[in-house]
Amino acid sequence: MYPTHDVDAQLLLATLIAAKRRPAELVELVAAAEFLGCPIKSASLWTAALKRAVSHALIIADGGGFTLTPAAQSVVAGLPKKADSEERVFLVRERLARYEPAAPCAELTLAEEQFEDALRTHASHARQGGANLLMPKPKPEESAPPRRGGRRPYTGRSRR
Repeated sequence: MYPTHDVDAQLLLATLIAAKRRPAELVELVAAAEFLGCPIKSASLWTAALKRAVSHALIIADGGGFTLTPAAQSVVAGLPKKADSEERVFLVRERLARYEPAAPCAELTLAEEQFEDALRTHASHARQGGANLLMPKPKPEESAPPRRGGRRPYTGRSRR
């Protein structure tokens, strides 16, 4: 297809997570990328990756949001469920290397400043501590004593 980068695979996986029910906005893509464990450090790299994905017909810009095309869904389909994010990124990148677009699509006009605004918005939401459904739930403390009670263990007598 074209020289693939980790950022391209991370973008497809983040779009897969963020755009399950409706087209995802840039802020939702940023949150999904952070959830995957690949936070966005360079807005210019992610902007370039988004432009590449749109021009190769992998992502559709749909009314202010982004969704995967059927071709991109076939690229990310069938990933192992128990694989960690690094392994998934590797597998998607490998599949992207074999992908051949049917025809080039229109270019996306997205400014790097828009992506930086999405990064700032996500950072401000993260500082507020509100409920972000894409963020993992905190684990309960292990120092709490185990619960006692409930059923008694088998005493040896048979019940009939």
